Amino acid sequence: MSLLFSVLLLYNRRGDFYNKVKRKSTGAELMTIKEIAKLAQVSSAAVSRYMNGGYVSEEKKERIRAVIEETGYRPSVQARTLRTKRACLVGVIVPKINSESISRITEGIGQVLSERAYQMLLTITDNDPSKELEYMDLFESYPVDGIILVGTVLSSAHKEKLKKCRVPIVVIGQQTNEVSCIYHDDYGAAKELAEQIGKEMSGRIAYIGVTREDKAAGAAREDGFRDGLRAVGRELEEGCLRRASFTMESGYEQACDLLRLESDIDIISCATDTIAAGVIEAIAQLSPQRSIQVTGFGDNQFLKAVTGGIRTVHFGYQTSGVKGARLLLDMVESGKTLTTEIKLGYELL
Repeated sequence: MSLLFSVLLLYNRRGDFYNKVKRKSTGAELMTIKEIAKLAQVSSAAVSRYMNGGYVSEEKKERIRAVIEETGYRPSVQARTLRTKRACLVGVIVPKINSESISRITEGIGQVLSERAYQMLLTITDNDPSKELEYMDLFESYPVDGIILVGTVLSSAHKEKLKKCRVPIVVIGQQTNEVSCIYHDDYGAAKELAEQIGKEMSGRIAYIGVTREDKAAGAAREDGFRDGLRAVGRELEEGCLRRASFTMESGYEQACDLLRLESDIDIISCATDTIAAGVIEAIAQLSPQRSIQVTGFGDNQFLKAVTGGIRTVHFGYQTSGVKGARLLLDMVESGKTLTTEIKLGYELL
């Protein structure tokens, strides 16, 4: 893949920026801010402020947003660029696209960008943290108004780059002190899950995590799981710990190794639902006669459809995308650099 873009996706759903509304008298014509204001029962000035990130009361904001969504109205990107001196482009860096969680995050980002007449330049790193640095460099030299990094491993080089970035940037999925970030309570979710498992099940418990360099899915979930077991008088045996990559194949391989060496395992908890899918396949092949419980993180809908569902943790991935995009655009349009930290909750399923 070239450095320019592993994938370049302009987030521009069919008709998003050129939706037309049919009217009886004149046929299909582009709607105007004045017409949006009339439908929302607000002033044209309020609609203009909403479009440009200015102050609008929550009540008016919801009315305007509802009308925009209902009519499919999209303001002219060209006119706005001339007026604001902004490119109306946001660079988004993700580790992969064949992931339900990343898809939800990207959908949330795209929803906000579309509402506010921005487009998305999407790059995929194939889970290579060094490419994240390359794409941040690339976006700094490309005319984007801001960057959203869906982070995995935040090394010292990442943190230095974040501090020196010349355009507004928001990190989603990892906690960092360098720039604004939106992340999930991975530790709390894992701890509560482990406490439930430890109380309800008496058998041997194994855990298949991911690299601890990933502070969220790796370190926080593993530490939370260990502490949750300790809270109910249980321990995670070192021989029952494995680490996989973020793939079903890796989950399968680690589960096969675990089951061959520790044949009396009763529960296998996994750092992601994708890993859990591989574990379920390994159990079906190596221990079909045993009822081994599998748990995960992510509330993967495909896995739910295939297996009927496992015990898992639901995170608001789409919400994180929405909040991250709004936070970034607020900085872009206000000209103010903020360092805001938002931790989102979870739901055990």
